[in-house]
Amino acid sequence: MDQSATLGRAPHVRRGVRLEWFTILYNSLEGLIALAAGLVSGSIALVGFGFDSAIEVTSGAALLWRLHADAREGARDGHEAAALRIVGVCFLLLALYVTYDALHALVSREVPQRSLFGILLAGASVIVMPLLARAKRRVAGHIASAALTADARQTQLCTYLSGILLCGLGLNASLGWWWADPIAALAMVPIIAKEGAEALRGRTCCAKCP
Repeated sequence: MDQSATLGRAPHVRRGVRLEWFTILYNSLEGLIALAAGLVSGSIALVGFGFDSAIEVTSGAALLWRLHADAREGARDGHEAAALRIVGVCFLLLALYVTYDALHALVSREVPQRSLFGILLAGASVIVMPLLARAKRRVAGHIASAALTADARQTQLCTYLSGILLCGLGLNASLGWWWADPIAALAMVPIIAKEGAEALRGRTCCAKCP
């Protein structure tokens, strides 16, 4: 890669670094709030959402590592492949957590208390996560990074999980439908697992990636 191409790539890499730092900070705060609100209200879904945030932080840290290596062209390919595998593992962990969380909620039939903090948190994530995912996809296209594309898709899945959590908490608060959240979450498991398997095989929908 010539120097002009490297210089043209640098601003996008820096933007990617900023996005991943935001991902780590936002999800760390989100996770702490979700765990606290879930423990207070007895909401299994909220506690599980907090653990999902920890998975997002892990994925963000892997992408930070990959992006910081981008300036070292010789090390880029190895970091790209490793980061993509880490994101793939995070997808599979996410699928396992959603499955366990949803089945546990259905079997235990524990009806959580209403959680205003949980509803506000899920509502904020429904707004923030799509914007973050779109910004990551743009950077991934500019730097041809399959790992960042996969991370963007994981962020998009977080949007869906936030929406499911919001609907579940809302339906429980308004109608007492405690089972709505785990049923909807289980429907997402095959999609999440498929994304994880494809990331581990090095496949992702990034037309510009080599």
